[in-house]
Amino acid sequence: MAILVTGAAGFVGSRVSRRLLDRGEEVIGIDNINTYYDPALKEARLAPLLGEKGFTFVRGDIADTEAVLSAVRGRRVDRVVHLAAQAGVRYSLEAPRAYIRSNISGHLEILELCRAFEGFKHLVYASSSSVYGGNEKVPFSEADRVDTPVSLYAATKKADELMSHVYSHLFEIPQTGLRYFTVYGPFGRPDMAYWSFTKNIIEGKPIKVFNNGEMWRDFTYIDDIVTGTIAALDKPPASDGPLHRIYNIGNNRPEKLSRFIDILEELIGVAAVREMAPMQPGDVVRTYADTAAIERDFGFKPSTSLETGLRAFVGWYREYFKV
Repeated sequence: MAILVTGAAGFVGSRVSRRLLDRGEEVIGIDNINTYYDPALKEARLAPLLGEKGFTFVRGDIADTEAVLSAVRGRRVDRVVHLAAQAGVRYSLEAPRAYIRSNISGHLEILELCRAFEGFKHLVYASSSSVYGGNEKVPFSEADRVDTPVSLYAATKKADELMSHVYSHLFEIPQTGLRYFTVYGPFGRPDMAYWSFTKNIIEGKPIKVFNNGEMWRDFTYIDDIVTGTIAALDKPPASDGPLHRIYNIGNNRPEKLSRFIDILEELIGVAAVREMAPMQPGDVVRTYADTAAIERDFGFKPSTSLETGLRAFVGWYREYFKV
C-alpha cells in the first residue's frame, strides 16, 4: 500500500516524504510547484527524493479532479498526508481566489479521493494556528471557539476542518487535522519572517518589526513537526470513537519577536536595522499552542529550542546562497 503526500515539494511535505521513505514506505507525491515563491527552492527540496526507491512524483494541481485521479491511477493507496495548500496570511488579501481554489476546492478533491478508496485507513491534513484568529485566551486549546477568523487564509483552513468533519460523519473516513504553529527551519518558506529577517540582516537592509515588536509566536522546528505528523498518521482514530480529530502541533512556548531578532543578530554576527511598523491587516499579536492533547495521544513533545533551530536555519541559508 502507498501513502499519498500532497504538497510533496513543499517545506513540510518534502520532509514528511523523506521520513516515510526512510522507513520503507511507498510514497506518491503530488505538487503543482506554483510560483507563490521561487519554484527553484521547491525543485531543490524535491530533487533528493526523485529516483529514490518507492517514490513517485506527479506534477499536478490538487484542485484538478483528473490530476488527482491520475496521480493514483492503478495504485493502492490507504493513507493520505494532505499538506498542499495556498499558504500565507497576507497574500490572501491580494489573491483570494487562489485560496478558495487550492484550500477549499483542493481539500474537497482529496476528501472525494479518500472516499473512493476501498479499505481507506487515514487522512492526516494540515490546518493552521491561524484558525484561532484574535483569540486572547492563551494557550490556544482545541476546545476554543474558532469562528472569528481575521484572514481569508484562516477562514479556508476552518472550512477544511468543517468539510472533514462532514465527510468523516457521512462516509466514515478516519481523519486527523493538525493545526500547525509557525513552522521554521532549513529549506523553509521565503515569505516567513525568519527567512526575510535573515536575508535582510545579512544584506544590511532594514527589517520591518510589526506592532513595534510586541508580538509572540509559537515557533516550531520542522523536525518536530514531521515527527508529530507521522505519529498522528500511524495512529488513526479508533472505530468506536469520533472519526475526525483536531490537534494543535506547536512548541508550547511562545517567543517574543524582539528576542527572536536578538538571536538572529547573534547568530549572523550583524546588528539588525529595525524599522518599527504598525500591525498588519490579518495578523495576530500572539500564538501559543496548548499541546496537552497531542502529547497525551501520540507522545508528541518538541525537543528543539529556538536557538538550536535558528542556528540550523542560518547555517543552511549561508550555505545554500553562498553568503
